[in-house]
Amino acid sequence: MLGHLTRTADLGKYGVKRLLLSSAVIFGLLLIIFTISRVLIPDPARAWAGKGASQVSVDAIRVQFHLNDPLYLQFFYYLSDLFHGNLGIDPITGLPVTYEIGVFFPATFELTMTAFIMTLLVGAVLGVSAAVHRNKLGDHAARVISLSGVATPPFLGAMVLQLVFFYYLGLVADSGGEISALIHQPAHITGMLVVDCLITGNWPALMSALQHLILPSVALAFLTIGAMSRLVRASMLEALSSDYIRTVRAKGVARTLVIYKHALKNALAQPLTAMGVYLAFLLGGSVVVENIFSWPGIGRFTAQAALSFNLPAVMGVTIVDALVVIIANLLADICVAILDPRIVLK
Repeated sequence: MLGHLTRTADLGKYGVKRLLLSSAVIFGLLLIIFTISRVLIPDPARAWAGKGASQVSVDAIRVQFHLNDPLYLQFFYYLSDLFHGNLGIDPITGLPVTYEIGVFFPATFELTMTAFIMTLLVGAVLGVSAAVHRNKLGDHAARVISLSGVATPPFLGAMVLQLVFFYYLGLVADSGGEISALIHQPAHITGMLVVDCLITGNWPALMSALQHLILPSVALAFLTIGAMSRLVRASMLEALSSDYIRTVRAKGVARTLVIYKHALKNALAQPLTAMGVYLAFLLGGSVVVENIFSWPGIGRFTAQAALSFNLPAVMGVTIVDALVVIIANLLADICVAILDPRIVLK
């Protein structure tokens, strides 16, 4: 009992330390983004106002964002604006960047989380199968799938999926968008179409949304599934050869329990640590996949903003994506510390 309480207290201290470290990383990230926006861009006000803006509009932006003040004061006001949710104004639409991210991000979150769940489940299954059937047919099949995923760029995988399942096989009625144009969309509640369909009970829209979600999710997850499966395989092989597993086997524990209860639990630490990296890959790959599948998410919005030199929008999306990856890394570290009692918390 005392040991459990001590471990819980150590976990709390570890979580606080990781949170403070993540805060320092976020501060450094914001400093880098601020430096890019102020130093590498000769006239931020002109860039944010757009090409056809008048001098009056440019001067108003300089005053609004304190661009006439010293750099250290500009950075202070920059942090203050971010703290209050102000990411600037889109010079093309005239809308707040925060509002635009709120409109487009839920669709990307739905797509990315679906691909992320595919990565965890399919990657784990392939990795365990490869480790259990080492140097056998299951291992070779998992290796081919894994290497194909690692070697296939997201844009190529997306186009191949469209060509096969839409053009040749006709298994999907539409290869782009979130939902068929002939289906009545559910009320906008969360911005995530599948979730909104479940909340409102709109089952025809749910079926259409799932059909549109599956191909871009697979295309996005294919790369990380390969990396995940190889990592799980290596961790499982190490766990299966450990003295702990030999002892469990000697006690006569069933083979299934040895693999999925004892070995897999100890093998999950390293794959969970890489979750933040996988999420970063998925967010980066969404820019390509969303454009190919006409998915109305933040990736497609970012690509259009970059092509039109919409700097406030690009900077705002960069901050949001980076925060998501940092938070995912923080949660992954805490989950690993909880699952693996062998880890020394410092």
